[in-house]
Amino acid sequence: MRTLLAGLAGVATVATTALPAAAIKWGEPDDGEHPFVGLMVAYTWDDTNGDTEVTDDELVAAWRCSGTQVDADTFLTAGHCTYGADAVAIWFDEDLTDVQAAREFVTFDAAIDQDSDLAADAWSDDALTHPDYDDAAFYLHDVGVVDDLTLAPDTSFVDYGQLPEAGYWDTQLATRAKDRNSYSTVGYGLQWSMPDSNGQGRGSEGAWTRLQAGGVLLGTRQFGGGKANDMYVVLSNNANTGGTCSGDSGGPTFVEDTTTVVGVTSFGVNTTCAGTSGVYRIDTPDDLEWLSQFVG
Repeated sequence: MRTLLAGLAGVATVATTALPAAAIKWGEPDDGEHPFVGLMVAYTWDDTNGDTEVTDDELVAAWRCSGTQVDADTFLTAGHCTYGADAVAIWFDEDLTDVQAAREFVTFDAAIDQDSDLAADAWSDDALTHPDYDDAAFYLHDVGVVDDLTLAPDTSFVDYGQLPEAGYWDTQLATRAKDRNSYSTVGYGLQWSMPDSNGQGRGSEGAWTRLQAGGVLLGTRQFGGGKANDMYVVLSNNANTGGTCSGDSGGPTFVEDTTTVVGVTSFGVNTTCAGTSGVYRIDTPDDLEWLSQFVG
């Protein structure tokens, strides 16, 4: 899920069996393997964060997600991450705990102020969501982009995430399990989330660090309508392979050892990040046609 920037991660139930997903659980440090994967903070004119120190005419941090730089000025993420955003700032360092602690990200102007050592690496006021996206049924067209990015003077990329071929997942699903590809999912967010226990309250660990987790294809996930609406693939999520949790939304799933993004993290099935996780497949003709307007 996209993670609200008001204390601990917020969890909004938007479907009876799906919660927008957030951070890598049981993951490993990325170790510089995916420098084009970043943490995005979405800003709105509405003071969602409840910060009384900002004024009505300031863009205020509202939630954060993960995503992938796919060309010089385009950042790929989930639709529920861009939906409602008036501006976006993005950081690409692997360890962003100093940015998290300093809270200079709270207002957009402070976040992009290049006089600060903690300033964002890229920013834009052009956050776009798939035209058929519906926030009440986010899981149906859950893809978005931040376009026309301005890059900070010292920000550049050697590699970018690559879009998949159409029908990639159909081919994988038709392949015997032992011959299928393996995957790496990357993101920033909660490292763990625990329920209330004996009156001790809910606990979580949410350092802003880039982690990756492995995974294998388990199948598809339907939300009604039959195979025509099989827009999600389900990857393993356990202590052996790792998985996603609150805050990883929009982060990429790569074919392992490649830069090919075959899906974006979309949802989990419970608030403690246990069980399987859902990846929105972006290999459909509809999504690739929409993305091709921005990715060149």
